[in-house]
Amino acid sequence: MIATPYLLYLGHSNDEIGIKTSRGLAVFRPDICVGEFRHDDCGLTLNLPRMDFAQAHDAGARTLVLGIANAGGRLGSDLVDDALAAMEAGLDIASGLHQRLKDEPRLVAAAARLGRTLHDVRDPRPDIPVGTGKRRAGKRLLTVGTDCSVGKMYTTLCLTRGLQARGVEADFRATGQTGILIAGDGVPLDAVVADFISGAVEQISPDRHDGGWDLIEGQGSLFHPSFAGVSTGLIHGAQPDALVLCHDPMRQTMRGLPHYAPPSLEDCLEANLRAARLTNPDVRAVGIALNTSAMEDGPAKELCARTADRMGLPCCDPYRMGVDAMVDLLIAMDAPAPATETI
Repeated sequence: MIATPYLLYLGHSNDEIGIKTSRGLAVFRPDICVGEFRHDDCGLTLNLPRMDFAQAHDAGARTLVLGIANAGGRLGSDLVDDALAAMEAGLDIASGLHQRLKDEPRLVAAAARLGRTLHDVRDPRPDIPVGTGKRRAGKRLLTVGTDCSVGKMYTTLCLTRGLQARGVEADFRATGQTGILIAGDGVPLDAVVADFISGAVEQISPDRHDGGWDLIEGQGSLFHPSFAGVSTGLIHGAQPDALVLCHDPMRQTMRGLPHYAPPSLEDCLEANLRAARLTNPDVRAVGIALNTSAMEDGPAKELCARTADRMGLPCCDPYRMGVDAMVDLLIAMDAPAPATETI
């Protein structure tokens, strides 16, 4: 287990999307975040107290979370130096970067000398099975996207809380490093060998018999040439009864691929439904989630209303506007069909 509370690392970052792990923890688990660490050239903040490592330890922090993403997910020299200083101050280190902490000799040596623990959140379990596609008991929702980093995790967490607020049993199933740190469990899907992706999702969302929902965090996009393979395996393993399509209306090109334009909502939703029917022929769409964080209130609400009319589905910014209409549909899916009168 990763010791809490956390100190969230921003370092030298100036890319809003690049700090999404730290930001996700600050938004959804503020109860276990005591502060943020950033250098003077970092233009971003989580609106948490700014602390150095010794101050954070004195304030109760037990783990520095390297909640940033850089090109290739590498441990740069500055980041390693900061992690070493944090361990000297008494903190463990947790990281979701592709390059593992355990593969950096200086960090391993310091951890051994100081009695600190290195947590590589992107290490999958060793016992992942191959997926079977067998029908499982229970209800499942999967968030899918037109692109990467469009709000799938936020939407899944908001829907989980929305169902719980209505008295429905609901569990968030994390498939990325941020979600795992928030939930305390899950699978780092982009680190799983391709043949085992669907099996990994089946493993974290097994049969459930309590009438509740598993809400499974989506990854990537079927329309992103770099990551569509992960998205496909996730869809098949999730065996979703319901899909929510997530989209950033300000996005002009696919993340990291300026030569690719995002798909239309119609094309993307139909492609995801088609793929999902392999393991659940009865899957249905229950909503469109727009990330309107870069828009003013009025235009954001107008866009959601137009999109709802266009798609024939509830549409909102889940974090900003709530998810009541989507939750209504999910609860209706559990309701028994009305009895028919016989003459």
